[in-house]
Amino acid sequence: MHLVNTPISPDFTETLPGLLTSVRELALEAGDIALSFFRSGHQTSAAIHYKDGGSPVTDADFAVDRFLKEKLRALAPSFGWSSEETEDDPIRLKSRHVWIVDPIDGTRSFAKGDQDWTIAIGVVDQGRPVLGVVHAPVTRETFDAGSGLGARLNSVVIKVTQTAEIRNARIGGPRRMIDLLHESHGPFERAPRIHSLAYRMARVADGGIDGGIANAGAHDWDIAAAHAILNEAGGELLSVGGIVPSYNKPSTIHGMIAAGHKPLAHKLTVALSVSSETAAKVF
Repeated sequence: MHLVNTPISPDFTETLPGLLTSVRELALEAGDIALSFFRSGHQTSAAIHYKDGGSPVTDADFAVDRFLKEKLRALAPSFGWSSEETEDDPIRLKSRHVWIVDPIDGTRSFAKGDQDWTIAIGVVDQGRPVLGVVHAPVTRETFDAGSGLGARLNSVVIKVTQTAEIRNARIGGPRRMIDLLHESHGPFERAPRIHSLAYRMARVADGGIDGGIANAGAHDWDIAAAHAILNEAGGELLSVGGIVPSYNKPSTIHGMIAAGHKPLAHKLTVALSVSSETAAKVF
């Protein structure tokens, strides 16, 4: 199903500004809940559990998830729900609009007291991201955007840089992935690692870095909110092959992705595609 040119429903467009304001306020409240468990430079006070596969989840993740599920669904009862910390309900596939939520994106960083974690809240309309809020509680940065409303960081309008070439760009991503890209398409400036993928892509949107890349395996909740922000900031988020990701499918998993000013995003996906066979062996 082709979704890129699907128009947003008129009733949703009319309510979008107010909805975005409410979501931004809820993200700040959710941030305060998470901060109550956070210990800068030290392990969180929240109990830490481990999912199948070994990734951590904390009681703070669950607390934020419960709060957001209650509050966001009260804002828009007809919307479907998809969250990293809620058991998947296939009924979301029948919903035109769906909340896509990561209660704490970057749980490892949160759990050990680092600052690069966020709360990510997105809305998709027939698979297309149309609202996004990415809130970094420790640094007090709140990125937000709505379709046709522009993108902002702490209420200041943001735009991606106009950097079009990989060479000499400032690019962020997983270290081994950046190393491989640097060897094949460098030199470029290696941006400091940002563990929250939503945060990394939001920094592309505000021009803090020119481009961002990510390994295969990101889920809807890692990127949907930031994708909405990138779109409104004049950027592009693409998977290998130059395909614009769509959301709320039976599988929430995506392949390797890249973000930046449109020409740069396309060149990064080509570069990732060329090296994907090698990358599959390395990562």
